[in-house]
Amino acid sequence: MTVNQPIVITIGRQFGSGGRELGKKLADRLGFKYYDKELLSEAAEHAGVDKAFFERCDERFPKFFNGIFSFAFGLSNVNCYAGSTSISDDSIYRAQSDFIHSLAERSNCVIVGRTSDYVLRDHERLVNIFVHAPIENCVARIMARDEENLTAEKARAKAIRMNKLRANYYNFYTDKEWGAASSYDLTFDTSRIGMDKVVDVIVAYITSRFPDFTPGCVE
Repeated sequence: MTVNQPIVITIGRQFGSGGRELGKKLADRLGFKYYDKELLSEAAEHAGVDKAFFERCDERFPKFFNGIFSFAFGLSNVNCYAGSTSISDDSIYRAQSDFIHSLAERSNCVIVGRTSDYVLRDHERLVNIFVHAPIENCVARIMARDEENLTAEKARAKAIRMNKLRANYYNFYTDKEWGAASSYDLTFDTSRIGMDKVVDVIVAYITSRFPDFTPGCVE
């Protein structure tokens, strides 16, 4: 194991289970950088294309094929993102995957979603986490945070729809199953204990697994 290699925490999550909250709390506690939606704007800038292309396909099953799909896009370092007239879903995925690789080599960080656990599967100092919760708890969280003022019925429908989109996206681009325990180092039902306690458990795991690391020490 390369001791000086950055530690990367990836978080897969059911919609409404608190993945973003967990990611931010972990990053603050550990002194890590945090990436979620931020990946889109930075990857777009890195690829030299409009951010709207990335937002259109963010964790969505690809709409069409251009004949060069591969289950190894996450390992590609080739900056070949766009054709002469348009940007396809696979090109967007490749651009984002390349950018995730670059983040993992820069510094300790927390990355939420975007199949980052699979993209970085060869990264030695990688911790993969998945969070979920009963639908009732997810609905309550969605309603509390959502600016759309959704009813419980609409929040439930949104959670089911988003989870289906995320599962299809993940299962298509990887050789693993979204949410399956075997794909992750740690999984949590966030309805069982408070988020701060979940952070405590993860920090204890990281400091035990990487004894050279001191929480709060930015590298």
